[in-house]
Amino acid sequence: MISQKTDQIKKYLTKNRENFIKISDFIYEHPELRFIEYESAEYLAKACENAGFTVERGVANIKTSFVATYGHGSPVIGFLGEYDALSGLGQVANKTVQKPDGKANGHGCGHNLLGTASFAAACATKDFLMKNNLSGTVKFFGCPAEEGGSGKTFMVREGVFDDVDIALTWHPGDTNSIISMSSLANYQVYFKFEGVSSHAAASPHLGRSALDAVELMNTGVNYLREHIIPEARIHYAVTNTGGFSPNVVQAEAEVLYLIRAPEIKQVDEIYERVIKIAEGAALMTETEMTMKFDKACSNYIPNRSLEKILYNKLLDSTIEQLTEEEIQFAKKLWESLTSHEKKSFLNSSKNFGDSIYENISKGRYLADFVSPYEPIERPMAGSTDVADVSWVVPTAQLSAATCALGTPGHSWQMTTQGKSSFAHKGMLRAAEAMAKTATHLFQNENDFKKVRDEFISFRDENSYTCPIPDDVQPTILE
Repeated sequence: MISQKTDQIKKYLTKNRENFIKISDFIYEHPELRFIEYESAEYLAKACENAGFTVERGVANIKTSFVATYGHGSPVIGFLGEYDALSGLGQVANKTVQKPDGKANGHGCGHNLLGTASFAAACATKDFLMKNNLSGTVKFFGCPAEEGGSGKTFMVREGVFDDVDIALTWHPGDTNSIISMSSLANYQVYFKFEGVSSHAAASPHLGRSALDAVELMNTGVNYLREHIIPEARIHYAVTNTGGFSPNVVQAEAEVLYLIRAPEIKQVDEIYERVIKIAEGAALMTETEMTMKFDKACSNYIPNRSLEKILYNKLLDSTIEQLTEEEIQFAKKLWESLTSHEKKSFLNSSKNFGDSIYENISKGRYLADFVSPYEPIERPMAGSTDVADVSWVVPTAQLSAATCALGTPGHSWQMTTQGKSSFAHKGMLRAAEAMAKTATHLFQNENDFKKVRDEFISFRDENSYTCPIPDDVQPTILE
């Protein structure tokens, strides 16, 4: 009986397939950066209203966030959607060579697919509850600014997820698998230096260079790298060099730092040392240093009970047959990678089973299989603001194959595949797996309880504090 009911999910997604593809492609064509995803957020919010959800816009004092709700009572299951793009990754779709499309931004992490699949899963779950006369609440969260803005962390801080029992999400990638690793926590902070301008030739002795301070700070932090834990990462971008005139001593300069480590307390320890280096750079150059805390996020907490259910539903979801056109397209993209990128991918694929190597040996550079589920205890190399949701709600996330094997994230290759037929197939596969997981939990009280019990047991021993200070507000990328 339950198997027959879950077929309703597939039928609903198939019936509405073209509408979901239209939404995904619209977001692809409107690549907007953190906290200014006005068109994408509104397009999705209106789609929610058209699907029968009640929509609250501007939650957590963020203009491009919203919550769409259907139903009443418990349990409350939420789907997390993202739709922000990345700077510098504009790319003509479905090309096998880099070809900028004239836009400053691009969906080099597939968030046009991410938000749409989560929306589709919410719609399919809503339809299921209606047709089977089941009680419960479905929520779709429009979450802005995952890329460098930690939109969900701000939303967690403001209590947006407090009434949610379980959260589900996914991420586009090159495998069909469960994301079973933790992630790196991080802080992102601006360091601004102010000095004194002067003629660089006639009176350099009267100037105090803010750009020198930035360079000295960066040099000091680079020396620090040897003396922090190996899992930590420190990145920076010079956001203001003080102008374009080399014959002027730069009176102002700024650098943006991103500090990562497996746990927030480790990030904080490294951050305090970075501050001392910045203060030293200011002292050496006789400039003034000020800091602006931009954002932060915690480390992700996997819920193994929920992951197992999600994995079984991923196995039960449709993997459509590859077309020859898709196979050849993926082969050309694989060939666009450097030998180092190929080797790095193969070295990192050991956790995903032998099927990857089998497909590559056959010249099929696409994942038409589900990788084995394996809980992984070490953290992934990246960060995500899904992490903060996982501290307040039991959360699970999957990866669905939307791109060729080995495709690097945040690359033109990822962007170019964002409107491909294979990407659309993976997007709907993710929606199907998440919706089937949600409907399973609505019908199986014992499994729901196992998920919640695991989460409560963890929280009983681990307290949560939002890593973003109360006085820090969401801001667009400066």
